[in-house]
Amino acid sequence: MVCSLDVANLGIRFNPLPHVDTTFINQRRIRPRSVIVFPTSDCLKHRLPRRISCSAVDEEQIQQTFSDAENSLISSLIGIQGRGRSASPQQLKEVEQAVTALEATKGVPDPTSSSLIEGRWQLIFTTRPGTASPIQRTFVGVDLFSVFQEIYLQTNDPRVSNIVKFSDSIGELKVEAAAAINDGKRILFRFDKAAFSFKFLPFKVPYPVPFKLLGDEAKGWLDTTYLSESGNLRISRGNKGTTFVLQKQTEPRQRLISAISTGRSVIQAIDEFMSLNQTEDEQQLIEGEWQMIWSSQMETDSWIENAANGLMGSQIVKENGRLKFLVDILFGVKFSMNGTFEKCDTNIYDVMMDDGAIVIGPYGLPVELITKFKLEVLYSDDKIRISRGYSKILFVHIRVGS
Repeated sequence: MVCSLDVANLGIRFNPLPHVDTTFINQRRIRPRSVIVFPTSDCLKHRLPRRISCSAVDEEQIQQTFSDAENSLISSLIGIQGRGRSASPQQLKEVEQAVTALEATKGVPDPTSSSLIEGRWQLIFTTRPGTASPIQRTFVGVDLFSVFQEIYLQTNDPRVSNIVKFSDSIGELKVEAAAAINDGKRILFRFDKAAFSFKFLPFKVPYPVPFKLLGDEAKGWLDTTYLSESGNLRISRGNKGTTFVLQKQTEPRQRLISAISTGRSVIQAIDEFMSLNQTEDEQQLIEGEWQMIWSSQMETDSWIENAANGLMGSQIVKENGRLKFLVDILFGVKFSMNGTFEKCDTNIYDVMMDDGAIVIGPYGLPVELITKFKLEVLYSDDKIRISRGYSKILFVHIRVGS
């Protein structure tokens, strides 16, 4: 959880969700975990009209509340699964650099005395040291759950609460702590109660941890090392050496990634994202390795055909119009497909893939397969790409290793 607490492991286990493009083989069929039937590809064929009746105006205001340094941190977090659990060493380095840069700017002075720290914060990222509490190890790395922290200091009963929201239909776990301000940055806390609130039960179920018997193990502190002047972004460091990044409001790319991770309202999230990112600028096929995290494809019987058409795995866009599809089949076994792309219209490319192989270690087994299709880039920046490719299937890719 956001405030670290070492308590007895209660035996609850939630395995972290696999990466959204994980595949498995079943009678020559590979089914991407992120397969969702897209009702119609034509609904995004043209730029969506700007809908003032929705959140467009509010979204512009939200985007303006983030400084360049804050946007750098948010951008470094795009594509990291499990709130940091799956981060690569390079991603962790980029996040730490962005965090350090923000902490150097100071932000709001004496954040614990500011009204901006009050309210509910959503946990976006956390480092995971070996001393993390069982609650943190169990829930925080599961994207299917939302994790929040509530801070209310300017009351007669100052409290800090950590909340795991399982879903709107199931309920949540709330772990509460009595809090006190130590200085302008530090909050002291002692956990004193916790309970599950299930929607299908008329009463709360106590979380069976004897806080009073834990002594100093129920105590801790939380330093706020950066609080944005907008009150939308906070960086905190806990007594167990953990770094936390929390937000009150998220930006469109974060909401899209969250929808894909949870498998909820993906089409609506894409619709919102596209309506808020209309531009007359041409969308380029940017170089780099792009991992597919979601597609609107329907299942097919031929996994080789799926791989050859870019319906799974990653795409490596190279200079001089070269393109490579790469799919992990089994441990140590990959499918590789090389080809070319050439721009034929605004935001549209002709793609031909004609050099396939099944790769096992240093050896390759050639696969005779040629596929041609048009690839339309609907949106692209240095982190995320939305495109329409083979059979007008919609794709969302994340740039990795950049």
